[in-house]
Amino acid sequence: MKKAQKEQAEQLVGLLDRVHDGVRMSIEAGEKDAAMNFLSQCQESTINLGEAIEETEGEGFVTVTLLEGYCETVYQFYEKLRQGEKVNAGKAYKNLHRSLIQIKNSIKNDIKVRTEAVFLPYKASMWDSLESVWKAAEEDPDCDAYVIPIPYYDRNPDGSFKEEHYEGDQYPDYVPVTWYGDYDFEQHRPDLVFIHNPYDECNYVTSVHPFFYAKNLKQYTDKLVYIPYFILGEIDPDNTAAVKGMEHFCTTPAVIHADKVIVQSEDMRTIYVNVMTEFAKENGIEGMNRKYWEEKILGLGSPKVDKVLNTRREELVIPEEWLRIIKKPDGSWKKIIFYNTTVTALLKHGEQYLENMRDVFRMFYESREDVALLWRPHPLMEATVKSMRAELWGEYEEIVRGYKNAGWGIYDDSAELERAVEICDGYYGDYSSVVSLCQESGKPMLLQDVGATN
Repeated sequence: MKKAQKEQAEQLVGLLDRVHDGVRMSIEAGEKDAAMNFLSQCQESTINLGEAIEETEGEGFVTVTLLEGYCETVYQFYEKLRQGEKVNAGKAYKNLHRSLIQIKNSIKNDIKVRTEAVFLPYKASMWDSLESVWKAAEEDPDCDAYVIPIPYYDRNPDGSFKEEHYEGDQYPDYVPVTWYGDYDFEQHRPDLVFIHNPYDECNYVTSVHPFFYAKNLKQYTDKLVYIPYFILGEIDPDNTAAVKGMEHFCTTPAVIHADKVIVQSEDMRTIYVNVMTEFAKENGIEGMNRKYWEEKILGLGSPKVDKVLNTRREELVIPEEWLRIIKKPDGSWKKIIFYNTTVTALLKHGEQYLENMRDVFRMFYESREDVALLWRPHPLMEATVKSMRAELWGEYEEIVRGYKNAGWGIYDDSAELERAVEICDGYYGDYSSVVSLCQESGKPMLLQDVGATN
């Protein structure tokens, strides 16, 4: 039984105890009809409670048996009153109260609370930021865990929604997916809801369905937990300039509305606490002092790192079309370079960035006999170009199409970031959270400087 259901059962028992006072006083006052009405209320409420407990705990559960005995006692007193027999008010009260005490103790001690945890990823490629937490919940015998991929939309340049995307069919086979339309949040009221989208309505490129904005989800759960889908580079909390450059990651709707925020390290927690304390002060938000943020933000680490460190090459499924590029004629593997292109760099450099990509591809094409290039653009690259750099879309699309058609390199737009990190021998590209994952994996890295190459 869920915690909220058990609390409702305990509250009902408390109400029944007060109804017993009404039964006693009505009998003492000779008000037979009132006493019978009170007893009818007890009977009806008890039957409903028994059905609810039987639904969660099973037929023949000890509390249900006690409720059946209580109903029989209520019925006997009701029948005596109906037939005009004399009923001792004190005796009736004591018998009813004694049965209710047994029911109350059984609810408290025999009914175990089950936790219901809901995970709401939107892009399958970002599932790694929640997976290790979901696995722990899934393995807990007292927890019911639901993975509910949610729809999202690309935005037009004016901010309006374009087509809907749903990636529920892109999750690993071992992840049971629930269709978002089949889960009633009002009815379930999950104990925990985990999200990894921080932006709500503030993302200019994409948006999850507004129902799944953090500020709305809060009303359907006891605890809304936000875990960022990204990893930031570790910086000194006292480095004012560096903190200033990343504080926009802190001041997001999910951080503001969530009950708990889990970040990648204790230093990052300190930064979030400092930034959000100042943010609340500057915006006149009451009740969000430093103590509030210290209790809310936890530096427990990122599940993205868990996913990478727990991935083994021998357990991976490598597509055949990749192997044709990776393998040399003698069957050995070429060196695999993970090439990462990011939204931030493209927005900053525009046309120059596209020319830099062409240069990178020419360089790796010349080394294709010994090196396999694995290009993995940011999952939101296409949507970003269309929405915020529409004038570059045709050119970018041509680059992607040309690279794919040439067939000498790997184009990875799958949801399995950890696969790319595990099989690569080195990293080249823009600075992003992938850099931190490669660092954790001990992979050599070289960051590109677009401005310096042109």
